Amino acid sequence: MTSVIERLRGDGPAFSVEFFPPRDEADEAVLWKAIRELEPLDPAYMSITYGAGGSSRDGTIRSIARVATETTLCPMAHLTAVDHSVAELRNVIGWYAAVGVRNILALRGDPPGDVYGDWVPHPEGLTYAEELVGLVRSLGDFCVGVSAFPYGHPRSADLESDTKHLVRKFRAGADFAIAQLFFEAEDFLRLRDRVAAAGCDALVLPGIMPLTTLRTLHTTIKLSGAPASQRLLDRLEPFSDDPKAFRAAGIDWVTELCEKLIAEGVPDLHFYTFNRSKATREVVTRLGLVPARTY
Repeated sequence: MTSVIERLRGDGPAFSVEFFPPRDEADEAVLWKAIRELEPLDPAYMSITYGAGGSSRDGTIRSIARVATETTLCPMAHLTAVDHSVAELRNVIGWYAAVGVRNILALRGDPPGDVYGDWVPHPEGLTYAEELVGLVRSLGDFCVGVSAFPYGHPRSADLESDTKHLVRKFRAGADFAIAQLFFEAEDFLRLRDRVAAAGCDALVLPGIMPLTTLRTLHTTIKLSGAPASQRLLDRLEPFSDDPKAFRAAGIDWVTELCEKLIAEGVPDLHFYTFNRSKATREVVTRLGLVPARTY
C-alpha cells in the first residue's frame, strides 16, 4: 500500500479529499457517488473521518476497507483517542492493517457533544495525540498524519505553545500534518513558518473547504476557531441573498486561495468535501490539477 508521503513526491502540486462515514444506506450511496466521481481525478490520497468516541468507527472501517479493495485510491483512516482504552485502539489499528490501510491520521479528538468541553481521558487510554502517534508507529509500518491549527488549538495558551505541541507530535513519529480551516493564504503560511522556525522540516498541508453556500461559510468560521477575514466577508456578504452568485464568488475565492498556496510551494491541497464532489472537481480543474485524460 502506497503511503501519503510517497504519493506527494511527484513533480507538481496534488490534491486530496476527505469524507465522513455514512450513517445509513442513503448516506452510503451519497458517499460512494462522490468517491466514484473523484476517483478519475487521481487525488493523492483520500481520508474518512472517525466519530467522537468511536461513534462511527464501524462505518469508517467498512468504508475504508471498501476503498482499499474496490478503488484505485490511496486511503487514509482517521483515529481518535476519545473514550478508547489502549487495548481498543490497538484493535482498531489492527483492523486498519488487516484491510490494507497503512495511512492513519492520529487525532486526540474532541470531547463528545462539546468540542470546547473539558477533556477527560479514558482511564486506560491516552491523553495526548503524540502518544497516539507513538502507539500507531509501534504497531507497524504506518504513515502517520496529525492535525495542525493555523490560529492555534482552542485549548492552547498562545501560538508559541501550540507550535511546540505540534512539533512534539512530529518528534513522536508523525510524517505530516493537515491544517484546520483558515481564511487567508498568509494564515497558513505563518503556521508553516512557525514550524520551520522551531527547527522542524516536517510537511504541513492546508485544509480547504469550498465556500459554496452561506452555511459552509459559517461552518468554516466555526471549525477554524477564528473570525473570517474582513476581506472575505466583503467579497461574499453582498451575495448572501443570491445563492448562485454566492457560490460563484465562493468558488472564485477558494480557487485564488489555492493558487497562492501553490505559488508558495505547497505540495498538496486537502479538500473537505462533505461527501459531495462537484465543488472540489470545479476547483481542482480550474487549478489544472486534473489528469488530462479526465477532461
